[in-house]
Amino acid sequence: MEELELYIDTAKEGMVGALQHLEKELSKVRAGKANPGMLDSVKVEYYGVMSPLSQIANVSVPDAKTIFIQPWDKSAISAIEKAILAANLGFNPQNNGEVIRILVPPLTEERRKQLVKQIKSLGETAKIAIRNTRRDTIEEIKKLKKEGLSEDLAKDGEDKVHKMHEDYIKKVDTIIAAKEKEILTV
Repeated sequence: MEELELYIDTAKEGMVGALQHLEKELSKVRAGKANPGMLDSVKVEYYGVMSPLSQIANVSVPDAKTIFIQPWDKSAISAIEKAILAANLGFNPQNNGEVIRILVPPLTEERRKQLVKQIKSLGETAKIAIRNTRRDTIEEIKKLKKEGLSEDLAKDGEDKVHKMHEDYIKKVDTIIAAKEKEILTV
């Protein structure tokens, strides 16, 4: 019985993990609004070491179309600018010697459609991870049944896992629909 609950808890952790990974990946998708997470992939060479931008500068978003980068050390400003250009994010940083300002260009209709395809693909990947977790857990429950777990407990465990699976698939659909709406809103 305890082993069954352990498998069910592990399944829930796996499904929560898939959902968290999806949300993290979606935060990187540019939806036309400025977001500090857009620069998470930028690594800056700072005193010979490749450092994440967030470790050498304050990244803020004063409005929906602007990202503001204020380095802790003013001498790093040109290295930050080069790193942003090298990251090939489609941004054109403007440097005034004190701060870097990035104007986030509005998305074209074609780009919006590409982003929707991308987020649907991310959603499908999350669903696959959730389905795999369900499958693995049900296999473990079947092994427990062969080892002497009562049929009623095994059935209850499988039902719990199926219900959890359905709930998490619905959550993925809800998150993807919200992100799609955000992207398609002009």
